Amino acid sequence: MDDKEIVSALRVALAGRVGQDRYELWFGETTRFDLAERTLTVGAPNEFFQRWVRMNFQEQIEQACFDVAGWYPSVVFRVVPTEAPPLKETMPPSLSNGSMKAPHNAPALRVVHGHGNAESSGTGTGNGVASQKVVQAATQGKRCRRLATFDDFVCGETNQIALRMAERVARCPGATPLFIHGPTSVGKSHLLESICAEARKNHPQLTIIYQSAEQFTSAFLESLRGSGLPSFRRKYRGVGLLILDDLHFLAGKRATRTELLHTVDTLLREGRQLVFAADEPPGQLGGLGPELVTRLQSGMVCRLDPPDHATRLGIVRQMSKRLGIEVPDDVQQYIASRVTTHAREISGALCRLQATSEALRKPVTLPMAKEALGELIRRAGPVVRLPDIERAVCEVFELDSGTLQSSGRTRNVSYPRMLAMWLARKHTRAALSEIGSYFGRRRHSTVVSAQRRIDGWMADGTPLDVSHRVWTAEEAIRQVERKLEAG
Repeated sequence: MDDKEIVSALRVALAGRVGQDRYELWFGETTRFDLAERTLTVGAPNEFFQRWVRMNFQEQIEQACFDVAGWYPSVVFRVVPTEAPPLKETMPPSLSNGSMKAPHNAPALRVVHGHGNAESSGTGTGNGVASQKVVQAATQGKRCRRLATFDDFVCGETNQIALRMAERVARCPGATPLFIHGPTSVGKSHLLESICAEARKNHPQLTIIYQSAEQFTSAFLESLRGSGLPSFRRKYRGVGLLILDDLHFLAGKRATRTELLHTVDTLLREGRQLVFAADEPPGQLGGLGPELVTRLQSGMVCRLDPPDHATRLGIVRQMSKRLGIEVPDDVQQYIASRVTTHAREISGALCRLQATSEALRKPVTLPMAKEALGELIRRAGPVVRLPDIERAVCEVFELDSGTLQSSGRTRNVSYPRMLAMWLARKHTRAALSEIGSYFGRRRHSTVVSAQRRIDGWMADGTPLDVSHRVWTAEEAIRQVERKLEAG
């Protein structure tokens, strides 16, 4: 065969190795192959495409050439731009060019900054769920983005109390201290920003300080070095609303903790509003001291839980709209079912989908999502093997070792086995046939069926009566994943 015939045959062999869907996605009309003197040049339309093909398919390309020609080529990857019209801009200006343009009807918010007594006005684009801290150390006149709002907050059933208390504080500051706690990226900072924005709208003359505990510490130390402790105390003890995030940062910082304690006592005596957030409830924040912990427990303590499936689905829809990308319903369900840790991972998944869609110049589809997000989903948790999943599922459902590999078909065996197969698809790279063989020598079609049933149960909230109690699929999966994380 001449070089052109080898390239044609190589394409057929490569499609057989990677699958027709993946071949069409990455090699169909966009990637060129040129062969000369046993050097195979792979021409990609852009750098993103080139990097992805090189990282994920170089071995298959080399093997496909060996299958056809009987020798391994020297593979060179290059960018060969295609003649195509420029991409239509789909991202909002704040994401596409780094500017912080705000809608002209967005209200200007005055926030007392972490250094000095000046206030500055600024507007910017909101960033939805799990937003970053407002830049408190900005200089006078420097613009900062718009604060998150309650309207942006996607709330599940378990987090209703925290949301309602935050709204109450924003309407009527001074009612009761509020302490919000929960693991990372469940929306604590989002609620704090929402309180700040809503309180400013409802009470324009109210003096508000919203900072992280680290910024409070920096301001206190700066006052000790030169700016003056009396000025610091006038600033913080004269506010109507003090909001401090990441309070766990103060653990072990005795001087700062004592200063905050006196500040809290002053504000409580005068009926001012206090709002705090941390990763743990007050009683579990080691290093804060019993006096401060007692004050923190004197008000309303609310927990924010990780989002359930319905809430994650709402977050996916909201973020997709904000990013300006069309995400089909089946892809939304896929992301909500697979990206289960926190909202920042959902944001990262959607950004990767957007980049992949633009690089390929194709709309988002389920095969594209599975291909683009596969590595991200596998990296979301620790390295997991099929025996690890079997052990964790048996522990949660109180089954004897080996039960999931038996031929049992009762509900107490078949439901946990389906959950194990679903988790194996999420947490491992095992093939369908390998998963089916491990869990009772089932066929790969059984694994596919189990995955579809679990996805349906999660979407519908179907109750499962297993092991003498009623579960939701979401709850059962969360329990097993906690076992996997604990090792």
